[in-house]
Amino acid sequence: MSSSDQSKTCNAPKTEWPELVGRTIKEAKETIKKERPDLKIEVVTVGTSVPEDFNLKRVRIWVDTVAKIPTIG
Repeated sequence: MSSSDQSKTCNAPKTEWPELVGRTIKEAKETIKKERPDLKIEVVTVGTSVPEDFNLKRVRIWVDTVAKIPTIG
């Protein structure tokens, strides 16, 4: 049983959102805020160095795709 299955059966607060993989940052932030308004959301680019501290009040959304063609001008 995954940790998300356990949290559903134990009525514990949700701790992960696998259903948000592939969604927009906006959708992810809105969903997490709706389900866990107590959390601080950080959007982080994959490969960015972040502190390895564990924080029960923080969730990181890792992003790694270019959404639009980079152009000069």
